[in-house]
Amino acid sequence: MTENTHVSQSSNSSHKEKQDPTGRVGFVSLGCPKALVDSERILTQLKLDGYDIDSSYQGADVVVVNTCGFIDSAKQESLDAISEAMNENGKVIVTGCMGKGSDAQEILKQNPDVLSVSGPADYDSVMNAVHEYIPTNTIPKNQDPNYYSDLVPAQGVKLTPKHFAYLKISEGCNHRCSFCIIPHMRGDLVSRPISDVIVEAKQLVESGVKELLVISQDTSAYGIDVKYKLDFAEGKALETRMQDLAVALGELGIWVRMHYVYPYPHVDKMIPLMAEGKILPYLDIPFQHASPKVLKAMKRPAHSEKVLERIRKWREICPDLTIRSTFIVGFPGETEEDFQVLLDFLEEAQLDRVGCFTYSPVEGAPANELPDQVPEDIKLERQQRFMEAQALISAQRLQAKVGTTQTVLVDEVTPEGAVARSMADAPEIDGCVFIDGATHLLPGDFVVVEIEEADEYDLWGHLV
Repeated sequence: MTENTHVSQSSNSSHKEKQDPTGRVGFVSLGCPKALVDSERILTQLKLDGYDIDSSYQGADVVVVNTCGFIDSAKQESLDAISEAMNENGKVIVTGCMGKGSDAQEILKQNPDVLSVSGPADYDSVMNAVHEYIPTNTIPKNQDPNYYSDLVPAQGVKLTPKHFAYLKISEGCNHRCSFCIIPHMRGDLVSRPISDVIVEAKQLVESGVKELLVISQDTSAYGIDVKYKLDFAEGKALETRMQDLAVALGELGIWVRMHYVYPYPHVDKMIPLMAEGKILPYLDIPFQHASPKVLKAMKRPAHSEKVLERIRKWREICPDLTIRSTFIVGFPGETEEDFQVLLDFLEEAQLDRVGCFTYSPVEGAPANELPDQVPEDIKLERQQRFMEAQALISAQRLQAKVGTTQTVLVDEVTPEGAVARSMADAPEIDGCVFIDGATHLLPGDFVVVEIEEADEYDLWGHLV
């Protein structure tokens, strides 16, 4: 899991008594890219309804906090953000992954005066709460009925830099992994119509986006819930499935990066598209473990041998393929033998980008009731050994890129030079390519660099 924090209010603003509504809304967005897209949709609707987004607690009539509830540390961050907003502003609407079940009760227990609490992607509840506290007929309005829609770009409000954007293709998940409560929070899989996804993607490209990051809870399952329904995008017949979506997105002439991909058999069909340059040669697959016993307890696919064979075949077809994954160590019942199986898998798989988390009990997850819980010190010790092993693998794989030329996308320009990413690097979770002295570049530029140095995570190079 990746956590990002996007905050649109100043933490040093002081609370003031509210006078007549001004139509200004503060916003705090916490959590993963999927939650970020929820925030973007709420902000877009706020702008369409005539509200302004305020950069301070003090200037806002009300503050919306979009929470994350995936693990305990994320929940605490959300509770802290709610308390801060209550102290600084006093009028707070809470939404997101903590807005359901016992987490919602905890929010109300700690902050009984919040105006509203709702779950993830519940846009209507958020807007109803905003309308109730700041009725649209009480804020200044332009008489032109199209005024506010003209102010909002076709692609909506985005919280990412202009040159990349997240494209969410579905909500929810049909899996019941024993360590996860995402289906409880976000429900079963609901795929968006492929025609709507393609329209949004084209609007983003027209707005200047150079990279689309396709996200969902389970990208490989896209369309299963609607039995791969046939749809039409600009007169072209497409089935609601990952492969058809990838083909269509690959025609837009930009980088397309696939995230949260379950290793279903049909993922094999994506590799030729990557080899042909239609979409980026990048797969984000959360394998979680390699021990069959642990995978069974996790209620995950339990065939690491087949995974290794598939990885070999993928790399034969697409040698430039980058594979990113995440793993959990210290899962209940994990023995030293199980952990060694994981280390052996890591050595053989030679994955490019890897994250490792210690098992963290999440309220409501079935894994909490499993026997043989692993002591915290052993979890941390295994995590350290895991990351040390992966650091050697990552360093070797990046060292092999020294002397090669790479097309990179510039994210930032500093007084020292440009910070960019290669095809192998997703924003905020993978490495960077540093280009010393290239201060004339702009974010969103594609340039070619020759790689001169590498460490465990990043590359350094010069412009070709």
